[in-house]
Formats: sequence, C-alpha cells, structure tokens
Amino acid sequence: MTGTIQTPVLLVGAGPGDPDLLTIRAVRALEGAQVILHDRLVSAAVLALAPQAELIETGKAPGLKGWTQAAINAEIIAQARAGQRVVRLKSGDPLVFGRADEEMDALDAARIPYEVVSGITAAVAAAASCKASLTRRGRNAALRFMTGQDAKGFAEQDWRALARDPAAAIYMGVAAARFVQGRLMLHGAAADTPAAVVENASRPQERRIATTLGRLAQDMAAARIDGPAVILMGVAPRAAAEVVPALAAPLPARAAI
Repeated sequence: MTGTIQTPVLLVGAGPGDPDLLTIRAVRALEGAQVILHDRLVSAAVLALAPQAELIETGKAPGLKGWTQAAINAEIIAQARAGQRVVRLKSGDPLVFGRADEEMDALDAARIPYEVVSGITAAVAAAASCKASLTRRGRNAALRFMTGQDAKGFAEQDWRALARDPAAAIYMGVAAARFVQGRLMLHGAAADTPAAVVENASRPQERRIATTLGRLAQDMAAARIDGPAVILMGVAPRAAAEVVPALAAPLPARAAI
C-alpha cells in the first residue's frame, strides 16, 4: 500500500486482566481491530472481545527466546502499511514499563500516526484488591512505581531514599524479592515495614498475601508466588491475609526465589 496512512495505530492498555476493567475506548479499539499484536500477559478474556481480528502474540516467557523489540516494531509498521487497523495491546498501561517509547519512536520514524489508549496498571488493580490506598494522608506524600528487574538484571534504585519512605509499587519483583529486601534493609528500612503481594491481580486465579519487608522473600516462596505479581511496599492491606490461609501450614520445600 502506498500513500499517506490515515488510520492510526492504537497502543492500547489491556488492564490487569479482567475485561470489565477495560476502558470503553479500549473495547471499541478491540472491536474495530483487524490485527492485534499482544503481549503474553494479556488475558484470554480480553482477547475474546476481538474474535474478528488476527491475533499475533509478541511476548516471551522469562528465560525463553521470543520477539525482539525491533521485530515487534517492524511488524507493527508492516501491518499498518498494509492498510490494516492495527492495535498494539499491552497488559496494564502502555506507558508503565511497557516499552511504548520504543514503539512510538519507530512509528514516528516511519511517519505512521498513532494514539495511546490508557489502561489500568497492575499496581492500582492490586491495591484495589487489597482494599488498601496507595497514598494516605499522614503516611506517605509520594509513591514510587519501580521495577525489580531491567534489561541488565536486578534493577538498582535509590535505596537510601526508599528506605526512608518505602511506599512503592514494585513490578517484576518475584525473582528480585530477596534482592529488594536485602537492599532496603541494608539501607535502614525496618523489617516490620508492611507489604502486600498480589499475583494475577483482577483475574480469577488472583492470590494475595500480607507480609512484611523482613519476611517478604520467605513468604513469597512459601506461597509459591511465581508471577505475574506486584509487591506493594509500605502499604498495610485490609484484605490480603484471608486469601492464602495455607501459609499457616508448612509447604513442601522449594528453591528460593
């Protein structure tokens, strides 16, 4: 196809998994899509809203070979140039640890129009599930969204500042739980700092545990939390402890996270 591309590529947030948490605009985008390039974590229930579309999974499981970002960019551009109505579907929100900048840079370079459709990010859904506010007057005046891992491995942060005010939502923190725990305590964070861990937030298989910084890695291993999960640090949950009562009984040994 030649000429100017009129239909924009839509970078759409799929939310945490429950299709009821999609925005109306996201639902309309899915219903009108001809091609959807989606991450591995986008739920089947969300994808079911677009039976007419060609689905291309572009994600990869941890440690396994999958699509490179360059290949994803190239496929988005090729589909748009072929005249397709393209949706790039991201779990959560495209602009929160979604590598959307790289896709927007590629679309800009290719002179292809695009729009961003926001989604509910996992930390917000996790907090709602725990019935716990991420901010509270007198407790914290700021909140950090941070990742436990990046392209180089475990992600370094300003641990000293975090230890002083540990209110944070930690994405991709399952494998990094012991690392985060050690760094924070090394820099003075109290072992009894409250925390909640929410696995598969908003989905039927969701699980929640209430813990503390000092027990974070131990309790996650005991509960066999293996992701995707968000760690809410410095937040005392109202409704987490009831969900995994089996923690009261010892579980079979498992390799440390």
